[in-house]
Amino acid sequence: MKGAEAIIKALKAEGVDIIFGYPGGAMLPFYDALYESDLIHILTRHEQAAAHAEEGYARASGKAGVCVSTSGPGATNLVTGIATAYADSSPVIAITGQVPTKLIGNDAFQEIDALGIFMPITKHNYQIKKVEEIPEVIRASFEIATTGRPGPVHIDLPKDIQTAEFDIEKYPIPAKIDLPGYKPKTKGHPLQIKKAMKLIEESERPVILAGGGVILSQAYNELLLFAEILKIPVATTLMGKGCFPEEHPLSLGMAGMHGTKAANYAINESDVLIAIGCRFSDRVTGDINSFAPDAKIIHIDIDPAEIGKNVRVDIPIVGDAKNVLNDMLNLINTIKIKNREDWLSRIKYLQKISIPLMDFNDKPIKPQKFVKELREVLKEIDSNLKNTIITTDVGQNQMWMAHYFKVLSPRSFISSGGLGTMGFGFPAGIGAKIAKPYKNVICVTGDGGFLMNSQELATIREYDIPIVICIFDNRTLGMVYQWQNLYYGKRQSQVHLGESPDFVKLAESYGIKADRITSPDEIKEKLRDAILSGEPYLLDVVIDPAEALPMVPPGGKITEFVYPERVEPQPKSIKFKNISEKNIEEKSY
Repeated sequence: MKGAEAIIKALKAEGVDIIFGYPGGAMLPFYDALYESDLIHILTRHEQAAAHAEEGYARASGKAGVCVSTSGPGATNLVTGIATAYADSSPVIAITGQVPTKLIGNDAFQEIDALGIFMPITKHNYQIKKVEEIPEVIRASFEIATTGRPGPVHIDLPKDIQTAEFDIEKYPIPAKIDLPGYKPKTKGHPLQIKKAMKLIEESERPVILAGGGVILSQAYNELLLFAEILKIPVATTLMGKGCFPEEHPLSLGMAGMHGTKAANYAINESDVLIAIGCRFSDRVTGDINSFAPDAKIIHIDIDPAEIGKNVRVDIPIVGDAKNVLNDMLNLINTIKIKNREDWLSRIKYLQKISIPLMDFNDKPIKPQKFVKELREVLKEIDSNLKNTIITTDVGQNQMWMAHYFKVLSPRSFISSGGLGTMGFGFPAGIGAKIAKPYKNVICVTGDGGFLMNSQELATIREYDIPIVICIFDNRTLGMVYQWQNLYYGKRQSQVHLGESPDFVKLAESYGIKADRITSPDEIKEKLRDAILSGEPYLLDVVIDPAEALPMVPPGGKITEFVYPERVEPQPKSIKFKNISEKNIEEKSY
């Protein structure tokens, strides 16, 4: 067979049945082989959307996602999506076409140094130089992407490798591999685990901070059992949302810059902080010097590079969260837990003073009101939200949802965390729906983020992918607008999007049902219609542009919330006519 056929066979051997991509010259042999294959290919309308869709697929399913692009600009268009996956430890495989091997380095048409570009944003990086390497590279890529701390792997695929003859009898698929330099440590050190349990036994005010690693290691059942037996309240990071049911009495919600008072105050007052599968990003810790000032810190993570990187750690435990929590559960009978009733009473008080989800009836619509109504409608349809997936974009829409939409199960809240990528939510929703076709997928996005990948309306129409897109329409880049009002003297610079486009007409031009919500009393009915339609659907939700959540200032103490005052939009209208009249001198040479 040809090399291209061998790649498809190797992908199928890894359990791949769906890939996302966009063809081009350097990948034509692959796409020709795809024609005879039963591998399903989703043609996105931009390569960045293919990368986000494969991550949505991976995050919803737990399997590795696969995206494909051509060389040159096709490969560079994948970069943002792969960097997003790298920041959030998502297992994805990116295959990029490349010019023939004899032309590499000659600045051939659509040649780019893909290895160099992808090197800092991938867990590992391959360029196949011989057709015989295909089985081993594909097998190793999936092994690396999905084990240890997951992450993206890039494969650069020259065109001549795709057309070369491949001897499958000599090089069987799947390959047997040995990766001597890659041995992720999954079991925690027993002595460190005993030390951690001793510290927990002595603590009076313990708090768990759970991150995305709990979801990646499937340690959510162990976390729930551990927290309930030891009566320890649980805060999560943005990436950890869903690893602990947020309606549970021990749930503190999300911690950090845009977190809840309950989570931030509890961490600040804790005497032992048990961090599991999180990396202590600046958005969680704020001022490092004042973070959890009285706490001894236990940090459990599979990646040793994360331990001690950002915060001081008293008891490091390198290992898979599920394995370590199981080992800790096995030791529970060996310790005596102090009476923590005073601490649990304090936790109840902190939960009570956290900002409630109020039932606003103002016009324009308050985002809080929409989140409340969305959750109520979804619970009518799916009482425990087990068959619901929320994807968000980045910005205010993301924080309204993260703060107020209580998630009950893992892999049901998908958002860009580490890179904070606008344009993520919509294509990630496409991937999530394809991964879990029987679940309701709701994409909540801002108008700015949606416009970065709005062309994917064509994708959901062509493939009949029934996701519901809810656009928070305030005609501003909301989070930037909020920061400018808080920290830049209310000087609103380049954050107003204007009145174009009409999102309803835009959706309808793609053949997609759409409606506009301008009044609070319309929300529930129109949401029900959209979700129960079984079709791609867009809702343009006109929200109050001046509404903003309290936040912790960048680099500030996580207990020092700033409450934004109401600042109305102050758009500046600059037209082409004004630009051309600005004494622009026309020169001839």
